[in-house]
Amino acid sequence: MPADNALLAAGAGVVLCGAAAFRLGPLIMRRIPEPILEDGDTKIPYAELAGQGLATKAAYWCGATAAVAGGLLGWTLGTTAGLAAWLVLAVAGAVLGYIDARTRYLPSAIIWPAYLLVGLALLIAALQTGDWDSLLRSAIAGVVGFGVFYLLWFVFPRGVGFGDVRLSGLLSIALGWLGWGELVVGLYGGFFLGAVIGIALTAAKVLKRKQLFPFGPFMLVGALVGVLAGQPLERLYLG
Repeated sequence: MPADNALLAAGAGVVLCGAAAFRLGPLIMRRIPEPILEDGDTKIPYAELAGQGLATKAAYWCGATAAVAGGLLGWTLGTTAGLAAWLVLAVAGAVLGYIDARTRYLPSAIIWPAYLLVGLALLIAALQTGDWDSLLRSAIAGVVGFGVFYLLWFVFPRGVGFGDVRLSGLLSIALGWLGWGELVVGLYGGFFLGAVIGIALTAAKVLKRKQLFPFGPFMLVGALVGVLAGQPLERLYLG
């Protein structure tokens, strides 16, 4: 079921997120610092990934994915107080997903400012609505999500990068604002999608068995699934 003012929110999400990611994606890529690589590792430089000029491949990909995500988020959340945080995350996520898919890196120069912007948007939402319980749940969810992924990284560092750990906290904060069902579905959805597609690509010999796998895009899609299906699945599970 669409939310209140779903059409208005979806239209705003498509236009605002698409335009912002189209313009900011390549601009950010040209300015963020390169990571320190381990011996033998190589990657496409961020500036090269961004391309030259305004209408680049990176701009179109970031703009298109952000527009789709923004539209779905607007349709699902409507003009609720938490929508702004998710639209920010849609733009940041589109850029991060594109970078990770091409380089297998999730730059902290994008993730940490996104923490600040999403947290500020949720704080403003709590001030507007007086919904401090959702803000507290958001903070707890961020700690839980970050902690779970930190443990996975500590135990299995070849399977989970520390960029995934940083991203998990950001996604968990936004999911936690919506509810525990959204958090569980969002995090588990990323695991499920990444595992299934990773196994399929390995079986098809597209990926080598020990080759690093860009997990960030699947975490982002999983979070979107959490927003879209978290509440219905929670109600179905609880009867």
